[in-house]
Amino acid sequence: MAVNLQAPDASALHPVGGVRIGIAEAGMRKAGRRDLTVFGFDPGTRVAGVFTRNRFCAAPVQVCREHLGESRCAPVRAMVVNTGCANAGTGEPGLAAARASCDALGALLGVPPRQVLPFSTGVILEPLPLDRLRDGLPRAVAALRDDAWADAAAAIMTTDTVPKAASERVLIDGVAVHVTGIAKGAGMIRPDMATMLGFIATDAAVEPGLLAQLVREVADASFNCITVDGDTSTNDSLVIAATGACGLEPIADAASAQARALRDALLRVAQRLAQAIVRDGEGATKFITIDVQGARSVAEARLVGYAVAHSPLVKTAFFASDPNLGRILAAVGYAGIDDLDVGGVELYLDDVHVATRGGRHPDYREADGQRVMAKPEIGVRIVLGRGARQATVWTCDLSHDYVSINADYRS
Repeated sequence: MAVNLQAPDASALHPVGGVRIGIAEAGMRKAGRRDLTVFGFDPGTRVAGVFTRNRFCAAPVQVCREHLGESRCAPVRAMVVNTGCANAGTGEPGLAAARASCDALGALLGVPPRQVLPFSTGVILEPLPLDRLRDGLPRAVAALRDDAWADAAAAIMTTDTVPKAASERVLIDGVAVHVTGIAKGAGMIRPDMATMLGFIATDAAVEPGLLAQLVREVADASFNCITVDGDTSTNDSLVIAATGACGLEPIADAASAQARALRDALLRVAQRLAQAIVRDGEGATKFITIDVQGARSVAEARLVGYAVAHSPLVKTAFFASDPNLGRILAAVGYAGIDDLDVGGVELYLDDVHVATRGGRHPDYREADGQRVMAKPEIGVRIVLGRGARQATVWTCDLSHDYVSINADYRS
């Protein structure tokens, strides 16, 4: 039921020099699907990451933080990703299992365990089936190749209905630089840093400090602008790997033309992945862009955007194509801006001016609202009249299927 979203064309996903990917069926939760993915990186690769702020963060998140250090950027030679079990809410045994998965993959590849990052997604409060993971690793390693991005996008899915992948090729100083990424997520999506799982790689070389800065900036302008249901996962992880295989000198200056070109390419990939998650939101039938303008700060604009995006009353109205648009004004009103002058708020639905000066616009007709609400992609624009800052939040509607999917999730 994804909204205007199709599976990626594998031939359009650029291999990234210095990255190989292998997938295997390990039976992590259910038989008959490939659920174990290994990334192998050439020597010299650096990885930077951002992770969930959920205090009940999963064991692999804790181990990733340890391995990347305080700077959240370090040399990394491999990553292991399993679906079916989140390894969250598993205490010390879960931490031991996450570390053991790094030990096992490190031994197979001949690299230090600290240069391996673990990732998990699936059911919370269940122990990681470590023996199955270990048994599957040799098969995943044997399958390593540079053109497996589309297969990996499918292998990391849980309740997703469509694999999510994106790729860019950009010229920097006359050299072709590639950026390719995959992500998974459809429910438990209100990232407070990134998404459920996102992996992006480039063959550019980037100095550690800048790479750590780039992953934060990219997350903030992409995955931190989406929500499906307002739930921040225990396992949210976004990493960017820079292999340096393109041959350019390492990019160090954030203000340089090289850094700007790479940042733009990374952001385009990340935004396409983030929006794909919303388009594939559990049970989604509508893709909604909420633009909040005229705020005093970006944080204030996001506060309003998320209030609207998280409102079950707003989301169900979108599902029903019901222009009950006073619900949007109500959400703006309780967003948390204590000194908001509602007389200065303007509300638009695509090209339809719905509300002005604290009430219904005199030219607004419900038939116009109905016309917009029936579309699969809808724009909401809220002008607060308080300043010059703005923010965008991407979300989806809330349908009957969302309840069914989550009621049946463990069956």
